Amino acid sequence: MKVLIVYDSVTGNTEEMAFAIAKAFEKNGLEAVLRRAEEASVDELTNVQALILGSPVYYGLPSSKIKAFIDESVKYHGKLTGLVGGAFCSAGGTHTGCETTILALTEAMLVHGMIVQGNPHGNHYGPASVGSPDEKALEHCAKLAERVSYLVKKLND
Repeated sequence: MKVLIVYDSVTGNTEEMAFAIAKAFEKNGLEAVLRRAEEASVDELTNVQALILGSPVYYGLPSSKIKAFIDESVKYHGKLTGLVGGAFCSAGGTHTGCETTILALTEAMLVHGMIVQGNPHGNHYGPASVGSPDEKALEHCAKLAERVSYLVKKLND
């Protein structure tokens, strides 16, 4: 089973989170495919069981590169139903839009009919980091991969 992680990163913070998520997926038995947003192809969505989107915060929303990937995914509108999804982000400061960014990514997944994995024990929407991800943020990244892995395996049993 395979998960596609598409992310944008300018300073390296979101990329560090993406690598942590990929490592945790591998630990949980899923193949992780990492793609920078500008290198990702929406055609890859047909060969994976999960999609994770990661973005830095720009004016309280995802970056234009992640938004472009989402916009291109219209090609598969109605064909991603049941695909498992999750999101994460990094921001330059507190209260600058991590939750709104994650919610925007999640909304796009819901429009596609995807199943978005939340967390009832905190970080409900997905991992977020202010600046360089600290140990706690990286733990939350691993938890996202763990929860999504569980759901993917359960759905593909």
